[in-house]
Amino acid sequence: MLAQTRETFFTISPVGKAAFYFLAAATLLVLAAGVYERFQRYARAKEDPFARLDNLPRRTVDAATTVLSNENQFDRDRYAGVMHAFILWGFLTLLIGTTILAFDIDVYRLVTGTSFFKGEFYLAYSLVMDAMGLLFVVGVGMAIYRRYAERNGRLWGKHTSLEDDAFVWTLFALGVGGYVLEGLRIRATGFPDFESVSFVGYFVAIVIEGVGIGTGGAEALYWWAWWSHSLIAFGFIAFIPYAKPFHMISSFANVVTRDEKAGVRLPGVPADLDADTGASSIESFTWRETLDQDACTKCGRCSSVCPAKASGRNLDPRDVILDLKQYRESVDSGDEEVDIIADGGESVIAAETMESCLSCMACMDACPVDIEHLKSFTKMNRELVDTGQVAPELQDVFQDVMQKGNTFGNPNRKRGDWTDDLEFEVTDAREEEVEYLWYVGDYPSFDDRNKKVARALAKVFEAADVSFGILFDDEKHDGNDIRRVGEEFLFLELAGHHVESFEACEFEHVVCTDPHSFNTIKNEYPEVDFAEFADDPVMPFDYDEEWNADGEIGVFHWTQVVSDLVEAGRLDLSGADLDYTVTYHDPCHLGRYNGEYEAPRQLIEATGCELHEMPRSHDDSFCCGGGGGGLWMDFDDEPKPSEERLREGLEDTAVGAQIEKFVVACPMCTTMFEDGRKTGGFEDDIEIVDVAELLFEALESNGVLAETPTGDTSAAAAD
Repeated sequence: MLAQTRETFFTISPVGKAAFYFLAAATLLVLAAGVYERFQRYARAKEDPFARLDNLPRRTVDAATTVLSNENQFDRDRYAGVMHAFILWGFLTLLIGTTILAFDIDVYRLVTGTSFFKGEFYLAYSLVMDAMGLLFVVGVGMAIYRRYAERNGRLWGKHTSLEDDAFVWTLFALGVGGYVLEGLRIRATGFPDFESVSFVGYFVAIVIEGVGIGTGGAEALYWWAWWSHSLIAFGFIAFIPYAKPFHMISSFANVVTRDEKAGVRLPGVPADLDADTGASSIESFTWRETLDQDACTKCGRCSSVCPAKASGRNLDPRDVILDLKQYRESVDSGDEEVDIIADGGESVIAAETMESCLSCMACMDACPVDIEHLKSFTKMNRELVDTGQVAPELQDVFQDVMQKGNTFGNPNRKRGDWTDDLEFEVTDAREEEVEYLWYVGDYPSFDDRNKKVARALAKVFEAADVSFGILFDDEKHDGNDIRRVGEEFLFLELAGHHVESFEACEFEHVVCTDPHSFNTIKNEYPEVDFAEFADDPVMPFDYDEEWNADGEIGVFHWTQVVSDLVEAGRLDLSGADLDYTVTYHDPCHLGRYNGEYEAPRQLIEATGCELHEMPRSHDDSFCCGGGGGGLWMDFDDEPKPSEERLREGLEDTAVGAQIEKFVVACPMCTTMFEDGRKTGGFEDDIEIVDVAELLFEALESNGVLAETPTGDTSAAAAD
């Protein structure tokens, strides 16, 4: 009776074995040298401002959970999730199986004089390897089908190259070649009964016999197949650090070193005006930003969700990351250096590309390997500011904010004038202690359409007996989008001014109308090292401490506060006061940035409205087009992001054109969608309303509030 095992080097001579081990050692040396060179590049790069390696065991476990579960790949694309899971789990199983076999041959047998690669272990090993290897081949086959038969658009772009073809076809050759090799061996050894556990290999052996290949022919072919398979495997392993396969290492490292608040907060700059704060050269990028470039797998998920790209702007997030990588590699190979970003002339990235970015973070949310696009994008925007290449529209905004304190260029003393038409006095938080310091924001303070939202919200607060006050003319622009378009020092001025104003008031919490204000006050003001800038004569503040670093002061979006008030019974809503059919748009800075999705929905439902979700909702929400300076810029979009979003609300929801109101919770969104309603021809089809206006109408309908805020709150009144 044959032993239940197999000859590992079947038909391979002692010289062949020696050659195999020599090639294996050479391959591992090439691999190690390539990986070492990559990591040396990271070591030479600039230090990253955020902690990336703290609590490394937890980070590693979390990353392994993310990667092994394939949760990021399943997001938005079940096919890709299944495909990647099959490839990953199959590849890892084959790698582990090969390592076990190598340990048996090169360690265990030498030490003990026997082998564990036999009997029940061998049978179980063969079954698992065949099953998981089949998953691997199926997964690679799915990838080939999607790339070449289906020709999925997001997989193709300016950086698609032969390395992408070589990667997928090499994996396929390794997977299929392993089964051919196994089938030839089983046929050559006469179909041992126990080999039937290798069900795929056994089937291949039957096919080989069926085409007329006998035992001798199978044995002769085995030698050629064995060496072919080995050489392909060696070539693939040696190639890993030098091409696309490196993502198997860099992507995992990227997930390990991710910043949980990436994009939500941005890295600061030193007070030294001579320091490199932008992207003056490829050396300006930190080691983590360099790792981002290496981790990109060209999957195109970021491209497929980018609202700027969908509108025809000159921006593809994938191409920006890969352009930087390609340029870095060209500089490493001795090519001449050019500007990283410039408005005209030769540069790696065109200024209009970064000006197109809406800072919506859809690219980062969609990326399966946690590339932090916004961090690199902001660095390049800062370079444009540092070199005076800012678009004229943005320069005008900077001037207005520096001179007037707001983006409208209006006298800031008029900031509180929106309160004049209320029938009650709004408390001045500089003079009286309040529970909530209400940061109103530019648009609710100066824009006629959004003033109606501010007054509606003020009346809701009053109806709930909320103790609130505002800063009046001590409030300036929050700086969130100013920072994202690259004006870091103006952001610092605004942040310093506000924390000084906050410190002069007595309050418990900050509540914001605008999700952009909410984000920067909550997440970025506490990160600023004010002491580093307090003695700078250019900076108009003396504050030299950390502000709210421990989170003692709660910072909230108004929907969060009012949702709690409704739950506490402080607003008399029956849950059936209104009967509109509505859909709701998740603002990027409230949803993707800060994870708040439920509070606005709870308030909408509390009014009695029938809420229908758009296909892209929650963290998949499509940007209105106003973020990242988009509100201040003029683009020749086709279609505008706001128009596309309104079309989605009217056509792609379950009830389609029955949608009466398009509900928002952000002043910028209100402005963008009011514009999109006109330019897209939706004026007769749908009304734009803020959640606060719905709440006010519900309270008014049941008699809690007797008057509407000045004028009609409908969108038509803003025309």
